[in-house]
Amino acid sequence: MGTTTTRGQFRASRWGVAVAILLLACAASAWAEEGDASKTRVDLYGFAMLDMGYNAGQINPDWFDTVRPTKLPSYEDEYGEDGNFFASVRQSRFGVKTFTPTAWGELRTIFEFELFGTGVDAGQTTFRLRQAWGELGQIGAGQTWSPFMDPDVFPNSIEYWGPNGMVFFRNVQLRWTPIQGENEFMIAAERPGASADAGAYSDRVEIQNIKGHFPYPDLTSHFRMTRDWGHLQIAGIVRYIGWTDTLDDAFDLDGEDMGWGINVSTNLKAGKGVFRGSVVYGAGIQNYMNDAPVDIGLSDNIGQIGEVLPILGIVAFYDMNWNEKWSSTIGYSRVDIDNSPGQEPDAFKTGQYALANLLYYPVKNVMLGPELQWGYRQNNSDGWDYNDFRVQFSAKYSFGHSFGGK
Repeated sequence: MGTTTTRGQFRASRWGVAVAILLLACAASAWAEEGDASKTRVDLYGFAMLDMGYNAGQINPDWFDTVRPTKLPSYEDEYGEDGNFFASVRQSRFGVKTFTPTAWGELRTIFEFELFGTGVDAGQTTFRLRQAWGELGQIGAGQTWSPFMDPDVFPNSIEYWGPNGMVFFRNVQLRWTPIQGENEFMIAAERPGASADAGAYSDRVEIQNIKGHFPYPDLTSHFRMTRDWGHLQIAGIVRYIGWTDTLDDAFDLDGEDMGWGINVSTNLKAGKGVFRGSVVYGAGIQNYMNDAPVDIGLSDNIGQIGEVLPILGIVAFYDMNWNEKWSSTIGYSRVDIDNSPGQEPDAFKTGQYALANLLYYPVKNVMLGPELQWGYRQNNSDGWDYNDFRVQFSAKYSFGHSFGGK
């Protein structure tokens, strides 16, 4: 069964992107000096960040500076010996936002990169597109957060990848937001895609000639209620996942299935901090999750080669500010998959994730501190599980400047 992108991927010349960023900064400065700034505000922002630490276990080398349960070993010493030191600047980020008043309301755009390579650039320090988005009034278009996710669930942690049980996907989309403000409703048509696990039959020629078929966009929406105590969001998704047998033989392995999901999330103000939590349940929505395996597994149903895999994701974190100089975060997340009959015994079944930190802010725009992290993987049915403990230290130096506007 064919695969497509599981996250928005962007490949570009590193020098080309660097030059483009420099030109944007120069253009913004010139714009302000020429007087057009009275109409448009341009914000340049970002940060340089160091991540450094020790992984007591092992993980896929492409993800050396993250905690991803799906990338932990599925058998003994799959990725070599336990115990590795790591260092990275891949979280570093640069972005440009603009705000322009028009007769139809404020035109807002965002163009944002970071240095964390994924997809064909996995493991590399390279420019990667995060957001390329424009919005005017009720209509938005480009690449940004899916309405199915709640970005405010992400905790104040320094580990890059974040809670595995969280819906987390920046996707290409066309979005309509007819209700805005303390009550918000939006609906979007998003770029489709899925991944599949052919299990024990993955090396069969018949299986290798199956390609993904996505004639319809994914449909997502959410309703958010924001009040003094925080917010509550309910989101949903419906998606068509099809596959086509391109091999001309006696077997017709064409098929389709429907993915769906419900995501309930919240921020609750509590004491000196905020509780961030969510519960998501569905089937065939794995590529919208922050860290989950394939959407489709091999089926044993007659006439249906594949089936969407049910998934449950949970996030529970608490962010607390001790005072203006110190903060802490502690929390837990997990993903549970109902594996299909055709998947291998070592297929991913359950992942767990937890961390605790103590962060220090000596001056404005500077953050540093340590974090203890834990990841856990359990296989489908071969009895294998794996615990990974890590300690990480990060230093983050942020910047930002606005040109023009009022």
